[in-house]
Amino acid sequence: MWFPEFDNPLWPLWSQVSRPSRYSGSEWRFSHSDFRGEDKDWEDKDKKDTLKVCLAFPDVYEIGMSYYGFQVLSSFLSELPDVAVDRAYCPWVDMERLLRETRLPLTSLEHSIPLSQFDLVGFTLQHELGYTNVLTMLDLGGIPLCGETRDERHPIVVAGGPGAFVPEPMASFIDVFCSGEGEVLFPELLSVLRETRGMKREERFAACARLPGIYVPSLIRPVYGAKGVHFEIHEALRNNLNLPVRRQFLSSFEDAYLPEAMIVPSVSVVHDRAAMEIFRGCSRGCRFCQAGITNRPVRERAPETLVDAILKLVRRTGWNEAGLLSLATCDYSSIDQVIETLTPRLLEEGVHLSLPSLRMDGFSVGLAARLQKVRRGGLTFAPEAGSQRLRDVINKGISEESIFTCLDQVFSKGWDRVKLYFMMGLPTETEEDLDGIIRLARSALALARARKRKRVSVAVSVAGFVPKAHTPFQWERQNTIEEFKEKGRRLKSQVKDRALSLKYHEPEQSFLEGVLARGDRRLGRAIELAWRNGARFDGWSETFNLERWLGAFEKCGLDPTDYTGERKQDAMLPWDIVDVGVTKTFLWRERCAAYDARLTPDCRVGCGACGLNCRP
Repeated sequence: MWFPEFDNPLWPLWSQVSRPSRYSGSEWRFSHSDFRGEDKDWEDKDKKDTLKVCLAFPDVYEIGMSYYGFQVLSSFLSELPDVAVDRAYCPWVDMERLLRETRLPLTSLEHSIPLSQFDLVGFTLQHELGYTNVLTMLDLGGIPLCGETRDERHPIVVAGGPGAFVPEPMASFIDVFCSGEGEVLFPELLSVLRETRGMKREERFAACARLPGIYVPSLIRPVYGAKGVHFEIHEALRNNLNLPVRRQFLSSFEDAYLPEAMIVPSVSVVHDRAAMEIFRGCSRGCRFCQAGITNRPVRERAPETLVDAILKLVRRTGWNEAGLLSLATCDYSSIDQVIETLTPRLLEEGVHLSLPSLRMDGFSVGLAARLQKVRRGGLTFAPEAGSQRLRDVINKGISEESIFTCLDQVFSKGWDRVKLYFMMGLPTETEEDLDGIIRLARSALALARARKRKRVSVAVSVAGFVPKAHTPFQWERQNTIEEFKEKGRRLKSQVKDRALSLKYHEPEQSFLEGVLARGDRRLGRAIELAWRNGARFDGWSETFNLERWLGAFEKCGLDPTDYTGERKQDAMLPWDIVDVGVTKTFLWRERCAAYDARLTPDCRVGCGACGLNCRP
């Protein structure tokens, strides 16, 4: 019997690292033809038009494989003509050390090709604390870190995902940013890269920059002044480019790519299930939520399409759980119909259906009760704030009464465990708002005990609020590390009941996230210096070290608190280079409504005039 992994030069290293399954591949898929038509020959020199694309996720395998969008994009690109696709993930620190010691390059997962030998390497910038991992992958893959030091021998380095809406911090390392949805952007981008093959990089970049939704930072120069930053276009392109770059998205979700199979990992991953995106966008309008703004408008798939696709997916993958994905799954207009149709058919297959996101209302609890016939697990909800006033400030749209009605139904229907997510440091927050988190958690315990639940537990998770670009709170000041710590200690000191647990996110990590989330191009040097000083996997508590970053900021002459401070209304912001479709006028109006604790109706109920003009 032949084992293809034995041909991998990394194979001798696997016994020396934790979780070698991160690097071995050996995944299962329905068939190669489902993903590639034919299993494309990477060594076929006659196919000069074939573009070799490596999709790179800057975190470990089990995180990257849990990200649905990364899986879908891999499948989507594989079905495009003359495109050969592979994947790569960031090696953990032990594997990075061995790669450097043995002078072996980082290679793709499936075909063991060094990253430097691809035509295009595309990163998904899912979270700011993964930025140093991008540099690790470039360096190990044999690609110069900075775009200005690359030449025609090197791949074009592309980035998409949420980080592409705030591109400037990573502008020194990324050649091309894709702002918007991959189904719209990638076919045209790959076509241009294929047509310009053999030309100078500058000429290829100029051709890419003319495409809608494409931002090429090397063609744009940021100029910093008293009122913020403005951008100057390269003189040769001044009459051919329009700024800001406008986000591209599908007008109808029926036109979105629908995967008929998924790659099944050979090891347990964070979200280990067959998944299907049921709609895009969110109509709720939470004022802290970047995804709720940058994924507008709401677009749904037809229920019949969904049911058929999910049944095919579970039969072709073998997973015993299927998830319905979106930013707010219970808001899907035909959710009742889909669950009613799917549940009995999935039960015949031995498959459990799950809803990853639940609203705090009786309808959501009722859906969960129908799906979990044996209720041994727990349910998770996100009240976000501890008082009604502060929930109105953030436009959460749930009342105190609905929260307690929801929790009472949870315990009356047989659940013993509940997890509640909150934020601290929200705009206008008072000590009374903060203490409301514990008050609400204690009330949940009281409701459970009134329902005679004997093994009740309430787990509270509190994250530090990070103001995000393209939201009504993009101008806000972020709490300092000490303020977050003091608030966390205050909450911890009030937890006396053994059935109640509370954890809060590391304030140092929240601080760094805040710096990078609203940063400009000057941060690029600090990112590189922090990386050279050993910064790796900054989203992981066991590897995070703030001192590396503070040293880098100091050496670059940057004050990180400049990025976490309050911004003025008329400030020219670094992320204004990207137009997500929602106007700054709307965002400021929402900020004013927040300070008045005024609610804005759900988009499905009444148009808030955000600028997208998506209603007929």
